[in-house]
Amino acid sequence: MFSWIFIPWLLQIPNLLWAYSSSECYFRITEEFHYEGDVVIGAFFPLHTFYTGKNLPDNTKPNFYVDFYLQYNFKNYQFVLALVFAIEEINRNPHLLPNISLGFDFRNVPYAERDILENAFIWITGLKDYIVNYNCRKKSRSAAVLTGTTLAASAQVGTLLQLYKTPQLTFGPFDPILGDRRQFSSLYQMAPKDTSISLAVLALMLHFKWSWVGLILPDDHKGVHFVSELRRELESNRVCIAFVEMIPGTWTSFSNKFWKNLGKIQNSSANVIIIYGDTYSLQGLMRNIGQLLMTGKVWVLNAQWDYTNHADYFLLDSFHGSLVFSHHLEESSEFTNFIRTVNPYKYPEDNYLPKLWFLFFKCAFSELDCHLLENCHPNASLELLPRHIFDIVMSEESYNIYNAVYTVAHSLHKMSLQQVEIQRYTSGKQQMEFFPWQLHPFLRKIHENNHVGGHMDADWKQKLGSDYDIFNFWNFPKGLGLKVKVGTFSSNAPQGQQLSLTEQMIKWPIRFTKIPHSVCQKNCGPGFRKTALENRVVCCYGCIPCPDNEISNETDVDQCVKCPESQYANTEKKHCIEKSVSFLAHEDPLGMALTTTALCLSALTAMVLGVFVKNRDTPIVKANNRALSYTLLITLTICFLCSLLFIGHPNATTCILQQTVFGVAFTVALSTVLAKAITVVIAFKVTFPGRMVRWLMISKAPNLIIPICTLIQLVLCGIWMATSPPFIDQDAYAEHGHIIILCNKGSAVAFHCVLGYLCSLALGSYTMAFLSRNLPDTFNEAKFLSFSMQVFFCVWVTFLPVYHSTKGKDMVAMEVFSILASSAALLGLIFAPKCYIILLRPDRNSLNLIKHKTHSRRNKHLKH
Repeated sequence: MFSWIFIPWLLQIPNLLWAYSSSECYFRITEEFHYEGDVVIGAFFPLHTFYTGKNLPDNTKPNFYVDFYLQYNFKNYQFVLALVFAIEEINRNPHLLPNISLGFDFRNVPYAERDILENAFIWITGLKDYIVNYNCRKKSRSAAVLTGTTLAASAQVGTLLQLYKTPQLTFGPFDPILGDRRQFSSLYQMAPKDTSISLAVLALMLHFKWSWVGLILPDDHKGVHFVSELRRELESNRVCIAFVEMIPGTWTSFSNKFWKNLGKIQNSSANVIIIYGDTYSLQGLMRNIGQLLMTGKVWVLNAQWDYTNHADYFLLDSFHGSLVFSHHLEESSEFTNFIRTVNPYKYPEDNYLPKLWFLFFKCAFSELDCHLLENCHPNASLELLPRHIFDIVMSEESYNIYNAVYTVAHSLHKMSLQQVEIQRYTSGKQQMEFFPWQLHPFLRKIHENNHVGGHMDADWKQKLGSDYDIFNFWNFPKGLGLKVKVGTFSSNAPQGQQLSLTEQMIKWPIRFTKIPHSVCQKNCGPGFRKTALENRVVCCYGCIPCPDNEISNETDVDQCVKCPESQYANTEKKHCIEKSVSFLAHEDPLGMALTTTALCLSALTAMVLGVFVKNRDTPIVKANNRALSYTLLITLTICFLCSLLFIGHPNATTCILQQTVFGVAFTVALSTVLAKAITVVIAFKVTFPGRMVRWLMISKAPNLIIPICTLIQLVLCGIWMATSPPFIDQDAYAEHGHIIILCNKGSAVAFHCVLGYLCSLALGSYTMAFLSRNLPDTFNEAKFLSFSMQVFFCVWVTFLPVYHSTKGKDMVAMEVFSILASSAALLGLIFAPKCYIILLRPDRNSLNLIKHKTHSRRNKHLKH
């Protein structure tokens, strides 16, 4: 709660980088200090720099200004504390460097690249006004140098130290340039390679289904390498890059051109922007994004940038909801507890602590020696400072510093054991004298355990490079900011389990009320599939409905899934529904109508047969061979009733009976009509002399046509049934949502042969009846026979194309209708006129009328 007292005052400090000129002690207290030890590690950390406001030149010193100010980055002060923490821990360890103490020389590294080597020369020569190649230090007990965090600082200092072969350990981000052993043979990078950052970013994109993302990265070798690697990973998983913006590689440069590009980024349809770079290369970008208040984007970063470098931290709303990847670090409660105890009285050699206490805890400097007075708050601690000013949790750079110190300590320990001849003791205290270059063989073998959070194996750096923590940045409390761990990524985990997220903890930018979408266009919902658009990337696609009987129940599918034959797609084409079994049932309206018609016509045929039997001795019945008439009427009754075999649930028996009964019954009916037509011709010929004609009439030879024709049809049907008989079949496509149960004809050739044979009989009957249509007979039925055969022939010729163009139950109904229509034509056209005379005009059905008509025709013939 103590820190909240200072928050209103802190909010008035511009840039989160403070400059002070009110106290003379800020200039009297040097910024470098020494921590005593038998062996010393040099430390070059960027904690402060000088800047000028109006560039007022100093008349006594060239390139100096009288209006210069100190500018601090207090978050980097944790580097010094990590160094102190590691050294104190090693000095307390009796098993590591026994009787030998470690110390350090700290010197500031300014941000300006032109001043980086100044303190390095002072440290090497021991002279404030240094002279190159001169060394005025009495004894050199320096083992190694720690540098960071930028490439420029490490490279420049490394080039200088390379001349002396002094070991250099860098704690900044890993850089391939520094890994060139030919150029930097004395340099060791403590930071792991970002071997899995592309996979981690890809996993995050796939998890939230973000397929349209922007990319911003520095215009340097690391940025070029990263964009090629990330592009390959993203595109192989169908995640497209909406734009790529390369920015200047230093935090101080930020061109006006990129201001315009920021406007393009803000208006881009990509809601997710990936930013890659180190802390210093991103500062200018972050400042400009904050000033534009770009609150509608989700920023995905690989570095925990320094929030204190922003001009106005109220603008941190721009980064609220950002997701940040950071190398996984084991938590160190010892380091946190150590920071809580740090104060200027405990470490009087530290020149930065008095300034921190003066700035944040209202302490006053002594006017004599710039030491603190006794009016400080007794419970003052760095823990009370807000996190955006100083964080007590170990950072990634501090973690690398800690490991670097232990690496040097273990190397010294091995060297002390193996090179006893360089050790000597003074005043009972062990003193080491060696050349720094002698440490290289040991430094190259970093096999020792890491001491943060327990013991780890020799490949701790490789493991560190494979595991990432994912932080979510909250701008809460307002203007202060908070980083919350919301997930992890481990490339060593099984596939599908590498990314772990607690989505409930993620706070998204203010614009979004739920997980943001970042796609080139709206997703293709269920029932649709993606289709490629010409001259567009794969992520920009069109949506078309699924084809018939295909579905998609997910978003953005490439292909719809076809429903099984037993199922059909619903109207929205989202689900497959089980089809219902259907057939031409008696209960269906169509089946009921056909059944009723068949029964009525068969009953009517039976009534006609009864009328003919009752009036069997009348001339009209006798005149047309009543035996054939009885046969035809009985056969027509069977034809009407055989249509019932096509209605109802099919089975193996009905499928066979359908075609055989139909073929044989109609063959008998047509052969009977043919016999009738031949009988008419013979009856007319009997009036002429001729023994053969008379024999035909007496022997009733025309009646033999019926069994002969029927036998031929039976042979055809027998061959059909023996080779490829009809069977029960299912039609899953004829009717939407139904599986039609029907009888498959088996052999289509046999079916058409049977039908063709019937048509040939009808054609023959028609021909004979047509030839005898004008024969002079009182009850000549040849005209009616020829007309009925015309209708029969037309019905079945029309049946073939219609039958093959219909499906399912309609095909069955069409066949039933053709059977009923052709049978009804025979019944009506042949027997209706006779029934009319028998029932309504009995006066015309008498022998007297027949004799009178015959006598009249003879007289008329004689007159002519």
